[in-house]
Amino acid sequence: MQPFSLEQYRALREGAALVDRSERGRIAALGPDRLSYLHAMLTNDVASLRPGKGCYAAYLTAQGRMVADMRVLELGDLTLLVVEAPAKTVVLEKLQQFIFSEDVRLTDLSSELGEIAVYGARAADALAAVFASESGALSREALAALAEYESARAPFKGGTAVAVADRELGVPGFDVHVDRERAPALAGALCQAGVVEASGDTAEVLRIEAGRPRFGVDMDDSTIPLEAGIERRAISFTKGCYPGQEVITRVLHRGHGRVAKKLVGINVCGSVVPARGDRVVADDKEIGRITSAALSPSLRCPIALGYVHRDFAAPGTAGSIIHGDERLAARVVEIPFVQLPWNSGSSASGQTDA
Repeated sequence: MQPFSLEQYRALREGAALVDRSERGRIAALGPDRLSYLHAMLTNDVASLRPGKGCYAAYLTAQGRMVADMRVLELGDLTLLVVEAPAKTVVLEKLQQFIFSEDVRLTDLSSELGEIAVYGARAADALAAVFASESGALSREALAALAEYESARAPFKGGTAVAVADRELGVPGFDVHVDRERAPALAGALCQAGVVEASGDTAEVLRIEAGRPRFGVDMDDSTIPLEAGIERRAISFTKGCYPGQEVITRVLHRGHGRVAKKLVGINVCGSVVPARGDRVVADDKEIGRITSAALSPSLRCPIALGYVHRDFAAPGTAGSIIHGDERLAARVVEIPFVQLPWNSGSSASGQTDA
């Protein structure tokens, strides 16, 4: 993987940059019962999705712990589940295991589809320019109007591209799904339109700045969604039953939402970037662990995501991070770390000029 690049970072923020996301798992659900089946298995309201709509959801065990998180995209002829690569096999196997009389078929499309993501303030302009030569092309206005996880189809090189609005990095963006054989042509056309190719490491810095946890890094099969703080995006509190619902409901209503640990943002003093797994301490007592960390060009300091005991999760709480033989001063802050004009949610933790 290419290392972090400040030029790529600025393109992802202020211009347009592409990131190859083809390594992700993509599972197609087909058949007339697909939405009702997925609705019963996942945490969000899938049954109400209409063509072009989508949502973020989690798949839980009966104990309320995560099997995976995913993007659920209803495309009309099928429903596409996009998951992190390490979770694909277990998600596919478990979902297939519980199909009984439902008319649902699950197919692994990971090797058949490519996924090129385009991020940045100019992402819609760049993508529209690539599609402009095709009949029935998507306009810049149509792309910019898509809410997160909404999608639109566009013809591309004799096939079809599906552009999905994506705010994972805290900036405007689109995940574009195409036949894998056409993915290099899409990336090439974007580069010809002035889009910079960015590395996964550079994109990770923006993800951390945006405070978006990633499955396999900040979440795993021991995580309860309430611990990761994804319940607002991932869980419908008005839908019917799903695996793990009893645990989630019990924590929310009997426990008043209190979980043992919470994922928080942490500002780090100095210039040393913590490592995943570093201990977080307060008064020499371990209170948590770091899951992701980066040097933020916008804040000009290291930042981190990590789980801390609930009694130490309030913004402003001071502590230290044990990094090898060093003790790094740190404090809990609200996320996203960097608040940009197109973000919504909590306020900025610092300046935003790169």
